[in-house]
Amino acid sequence: MDLTLIVVLVIALALFFDFTNGFHDTANAMATPIATGAITPKKAVALAAILNLVGAFLSTEVAKTISGGIINEDPTTGVQIMPEMIFAGLMGAVVWNVFTWLLGLPSSSSHALFGGLVGAAIVGAGFGAIDYGVLLSKVLLPALCAPLIAGISAYLCTKLAYSITKRQNGASPKRGGFRYGQIFSSSLVALAHGTNDAQKTMGVITLTLVASGLQTAGTGPHLWVVATCAIAIALGTYTGGWRIIRTMGSGLTDVKPAQGFAAEVSTASAILTSSHLGFALSTTQVASGSVIGSGLGRKGAEVRWGTAGRIALGWLFTLPAAAIIGGLAAWLTHTGAVGVGIVAVVGVGMLLLFWYLSRKNHVGHEDTLSDIDNSGAAVNILSKKERRARAKAEAKASRKAAQEAMDKEPDNS
Repeated sequence: MDLTLIVVLVIALALFFDFTNGFHDTANAMATPIATGAITPKKAVALAAILNLVGAFLSTEVAKTISGGIINEDPTTGVQIMPEMIFAGLMGAVVWNVFTWLLGLPSSSSHALFGGLVGAAIVGAGFGAIDYGVLLSKVLLPALCAPLIAGISAYLCTKLAYSITKRQNGASPKRGGFRYGQIFSSSLVALAHGTNDAQKTMGVITLTLVASGLQTAGTGPHLWVVATCAIAIALGTYTGGWRIIRTMGSGLTDVKPAQGFAAEVSTASAILTSSHLGFALSTTQVASGSVIGSGLGRKGAEVRWGTAGRIALGWLFTLPAAAIIGGLAAWLTHTGAVGVGIVAVVGVGMLLLFWYLSRKNHVGHEDTLSDIDNSGAAVNILSKKERRARAKAEAKASRKAAQEAMDKEPDNS
């Protein structure tokens, strides 16, 4: 296959992954302020989109980790992975991302990307293509430590917030200010998300340009790469990702303004620190850890461990599942242009199937605070037909109750 064509295909797929990353991770910043009523859903995603766009221009450390860290560079051949393998790895990441979005599961877009690339690189170039030291220090260890640190931080911040505003002399505490504070703290999370997640796609595109000989190894992303990735993730963020927002906003715990503020500040702090150090962590894991920590920190709050368990399983399977898909796709690309074509057709077919299934069980901004199953085992997603039937049944029950009340009134005539 012509090198220029495969490079164009990889860049297009990378930008689509960036778009899916945007709508998949909107919940990280805006689920809790939407849940507490601090900001309306549509305003929330618009604000997050703008701040993701700005954040993408603030740093390139994470992009350098991906473009020149995880994949081994070789002085004679540039790198040990070719554009076809990167295409295969991206397909694995995109398919897993959209599948977990369909389930309303806040899995890690970052780990989907790393898994897809690692699986494709191992199948296509052998185990030596991966720098396992960088993978361990800047991907796997942050994946374990960052959610725990953010959760502990959110727990302590929530305790502090409720201690400061505790009931005095029988008077009710005033905590309305936290609702306004959430607008600031959630904005900070959105900005931080842009500094970390948008860069991952920048790194992939830069890696592709280096692998194809169009850019010198060891150099950072070009300005046009930064700009296109920033726009792609901002557009994805603006589309909403309402399924995951609902899970994060009310599926893990009933969020109050004070604990929401604490969770968001903890999330933003962890992400910004990681971006500065070049750690390509999962913002989804950090945000989920913060929400759980804040739920544990508020007295009387209930953490739905069933939903937390589903999310944990998603985290556990994301990297290996994306690696398997990426590896199979890389195996097919070995056949040349025919293999690349098969990967593209099968991948697009799966994405269209997921989109069709999502339309059968549509979730919009008006559904973000729908009831969660009491067990926390699943998010209750109703189809349009089911919602109409429920509304009709509720209206009928209301009319019946009103009629019974009128029948019980004494006749004074």
